[in-house]
Amino acid sequence: MQPEPEDLGGGLWSVPVPIPDNPLAYTLVYAVESPQGPVLIDAGWHHEDAWAALTGGLGTFGIDVADVRGVVVTHYHPDHAGLAGKVREASGGWIAMHHADAEITRLFRSVGQGGRRSFELTALRRAGAAESDLTEPPADRRVEPPAVPDRELSDGDLVDLPGRRLRTIWTPGHSPGHICLHLEDGDRIFTGDHVLPRITPHIGLYPYDIPDVDPLSDFLGSLDKVSAMSVDEVLPAHQYRFTGLSGRAQEIIEHHEQRLTEITALLSAQPRTLWDITAGLTWRNPWEEMAQFARRMAAAEAAAHIRTLETRGVARREGTGDPLRYRLR
Repeated sequence: MQPEPEDLGGGLWSVPVPIPDNPLAYTLVYAVESPQGPVLIDAGWHHEDAWAALTGGLGTFGIDVADVRGVVVTHYHPDHAGLAGKVREASGGWIAMHHADAEITRLFRSVGQGGRRSFELTALRRAGAAESDLTEPPADRRVEPPAVPDRELSDGDLVDLPGRRLRTIWTPGHSPGHICLHLEDGDRIFTGDHVLPRITPHIGLYPYDIPDVDPLSDFLGSLDKVSAMSVDEVLPAHQYRFTGLSGRAQEIIEHHEQRLTEITALLSAQPRTLWDITAGLTWRNPWEEMAQFARRMAAAEAAAHIRTLETRGVARREGTGDPLRYRLR
């Protein structure tokens, strides 16, 4: 059941914005009060129902979207950044995100849908995917790239929020430029998708063999970073608010260490393709029943874990041809 918009006290409100046909159900968009207009943290999926929920939810608290000062996007994914451009059009406000994700939004817009599709097919073939997994994704899985931000943030920057202190905490992993935001005058932390109360965010490697990138190691380091913080309340972008940031961060770290152990057990002296390794892992649904989009996400997650095993000296890539194969070092 989707929660109702809620006044959280201290000049802070939450508005659940639906995500069409997605098990996450909704994104929690937060509005932080300031003397010069509220600032939103994330904006939700670009969809008519989502827009109605966002504007109506803000209206519950007497906030007109036209008065929004700006939107801070925790990361570029469509359930967070999708409506930011529409908010900007309605209000004349700014959009801000970390510079690493800003670069990705510019790249997506420059290559277009055709370029992204060609990029994806090349990656899938190198992973060893079957031809049946190379079909065109359904139309409802194709989304417009997010709006390019007006402002770019770095670790430690204060957001333009007059009269308050909202500090940027760079937490790469779920995306290269994912940020958490610490409301220092309220001792609350907005964690986006970095730390969620019951599920773990997707950590993927795109493309599957991109060099010199290790998103899972980045993510684990980012979890260590926030777990050292002392904050009263955690406000994630999905599910519900909670306390005990450090304990939850450690649980997520343990989950990924177990996953690394599982993948290590699948590796051997005999090289295996990424697709074969992914198919051998334990997933919520059996591999044979997974939709193509879910398989691609699963392969990206497996690739991220294999990359960390490479970094740790446990695994290695065998050869340079197609498809890519991995083995124990």
